[in-house]
Amino acid sequence: MEFSPGTVGTLLIVAILASIGAIVVGVMAIQGERRVRATYSRFARGRREDVVTLIGMHIDEVQRLQQVVRRHQSQAKQLRGLVSRTLSRIGTVRYDAFDDMGGRLSFSMALLDEHGDGMVITAMNGRVQTRTYAKPVQGGSSTHNLSEEEVQAIEQAMASGARRVQEVVAMLPTEDDVVPAAGDTRVTAVADQSLDPDDRWDGHDAADRVGQTPQ
Repeated sequence: MEFSPGTVGTLLIVAILASIGAIVVGVMAIQGERRVRATYSRFARGRREDVVTLIGMHIDEVQRLQQVVRRHQSQAKQLRGLVSRTLSRIGTVRYDAFDDMGGRLSFSMALLDEHGDGMVITAMNGRVQTRTYAKPVQGGSSTHNLSEEEVQAIEQAMASGARRVQEVVAMLPTEDDVVPAAGDTRVTAVADQSLDPDDRWDGHDAADRVGQTPQ
């Protein structure tokens, strides 16, 4: 069977194009293999185990991180309970208690915790004498009669403390943010430092610092 010169030329062009296409496909396959190998190297971290074994190891690491995160959440809750009973809300009102004494040297200072419990201290300074009072405060109020300045000091302390608590709470991660749901091996937040899974929390250390005993 003989082909005409035109047919031979056409077949030659087709063969050349097919060869070029095969070369392009081969180059793309090589590049894809290199990318797969690079990804696998990052995933394996120099280990020689097979993919299934590596996936199992990574799942174990994720589960360990979940346990660490849950333990740290428990520690954060204990610290939160301790901090809630420390003096975190302070308000001061200065004024002139007597007509013959200026400079606003008299003051009422409210010292409260997060629950509004604590005391309000009032010092009334005069030329001859100074009077100091301390009245207990519970829930932002007192069973004792309060002066206008003492009420203002308590209100100031409650307002300033509430703002600080809201700012701190907004910064704390929630359980949904850092602990995956059951059966979910995704981790949305991982500490930069490696954590010892055998470390134990001792709430009495923090209690000693603030002079309280954890419940």
